[in-house]
Amino acid sequence: MAPQLALYYVFLSKYVRQPQELNPKEKNMDYVSQLKNLPKEHDFFVGFDSDGCIFDTMEIKQKECFCPAFIKHFELQAASKYAREVWQFVNLYSKDRGCNRYLAIQKALRLISQWKVFEERGIKLRASIPALDAWVKEESKLGIPALKRKVADSKNEDLSKILDWSMEVDARILDLVYGVPPFPKVRESLQKVHAKADAIVVSQTPIEALQREWKEHNIDQFVNFIAGQEAGTKTEHLQLAAKDRYPGDRILMVGDAPGDYKAAKANQALFFPIIPGEEEKYWQEFLDQGIKRFFAGDYAGSYQEQLLAEFDKALPENPSW
Repeated sequence: MAPQLALYYVFLSKYVRQPQELNPKEKNMDYVSQLKNLPKEHDFFVGFDSDGCIFDTMEIKQKECFCPAFIKHFELQAASKYAREVWQFVNLYSKDRGCNRYLAIQKALRLISQWKVFEERGIKLRASIPALDAWVKEESKLGIPALKRKVADSKNEDLSKILDWSMEVDARILDLVYGVPPFPKVRESLQKVHAKADAIVVSQTPIEALQREWKEHNIDQFVNFIAGQEAGTKTEHLQLAAKDRYPGDRILMVGDAPGDYKAAKANQALFFPIIPGEEEKYWQEFLDQGIKRFFAGDYAGSYQEQLLAEFDKALPENPSW
């Protein structure tokens, strides 16, 4: 760990909000086993993404936590304006929105290598980091615990730098991101779903942050489980918890990113989009029509296809530069 980062953590330990201590059962939880063995209490199942879907936290996390740490650890200060454009495009304003943070690093580096403004400012980053590319292929639980193990085993300097970046991101989030309530109509929607369906959180956010945010606003009572990056991909979350246990037309994923739709599609499940920038409109639609149609068996077909068409138009695939 770099000396300046070590000093940063000393500062955090003294002056920054600390997470609630988890009890021993939570600390030692086998998340995959828990997902596989969730009790089935209803005939319907719903998965909810969290950041940008339940909570309006995507902007503050990406702009104030992820991106500044990315500029710092990858030494992009000389082109910080353009580095912000790249990071925000990948994580907020493109079809990669909501992807795992380590996949975001891969995508951001590739875009940076293709944009001449960085080279013109003396910045020459590799288009890819081989050790990172190999790790994301071999590891499905792309979180800090798995990365720590990999760094300890490999002693790879590139992965060590990425680990430092990731840990600083979580420290920044802990310090800054709190007091952000769910979007309007989320609580009512969760209550309505909870009455007739088994429900879980399906997210690539670290589990500790998810637990803290859902408990802070007392909405964890409406889900049976909170699954984060430590429990695997979103596709794996749905597969472990719902596939082959519920009919496909009785499994619904609610999310704000194309990755959420891909997870639903991979499990032959239905999908309801919370379109970025129009969250209030689509939560109202979900509360008024989506939930009713889902439980009535009238969701698939023209209703879902119209929602998917609107969702597809909302986010571009390629940047404008």
